[in-house]
Amino acid sequence: MNNQPFVASWSGGKDSALAYYRALQAGGVAKRIWTMFEEDKERSKSHALPLEIIRAQANSLGIPLMIHGADWNSYEEQFLDAMKECVDAGIADGVFGDIDLEDHLTWVQTACTKVGMNAVHPLWMEPRRQLLEEFVHSGFEAYIVVVNTTMMPAEFIGREFTIELMDELESLSIDSCGESGEFHTVVVDGPIFKKRVPIEFKGQHERDGYVFLDVGLETNMLTQ
Repeated sequence: MNNQPFVASWSGGKDSALAYYRALQAGGVAKRIWTMFEEDKERSKSHALPLEIIRAQANSLGIPLMIHGADWNSYEEQFLDAMKECVDAGIADGVFGDIDLEDHLTWVQTACTKVGMNAVHPLWMEPRRQLLEEFVHSGFEAYIVVVNTTMMPAEFIGREFTIELMDELESLSIDSCGESGEFHTVVVDGPIFKKRVPIEFKGQHERDGYVFLDVGLETNMLTQ
């Protein structure tokens, strides 16, 4: 990726952050991140992060943020529109955080081909645990913000993502990577950020078998 401009698919969580970091290390030049949101554009898909958090991450990265809203029926159309917008702007490489799920890889590659984008997967087929340890040892700070209660206990909501947490999850036969949707994270600091994203937890709610942490920016940040 030597000096190649790229756009990163950004969930706000650990895998997208590590893929972004790897792309920079490979010589790529970040031009923007894009995040898929719910149709009303208030919260991100899957991770359910409010726009203010994603925007604060982008500001700390020092890079423009592009969002597209969609329900699941219009997801592919909006995904393709976002990538085409990037290709038209001269950004032909898209960076994705997929690790080893073949159906995800196939879907992304097929979508990219439709708009002439090159799909780059910096984490692909590396051992999950190895990637997680790299994430932590590189200085990233992240917290669990969504828990699928059919796959793991709700009590893990809000926990910081650490080596100790990984060991605890694995002792319960839970994938510490959360690659099958066991949980999702929000990243607030690390080597890709200019400054820490100051978040606070404002409570939690449950819906359809999931527990969601209500995350916001610290109140004093909103008044500055």
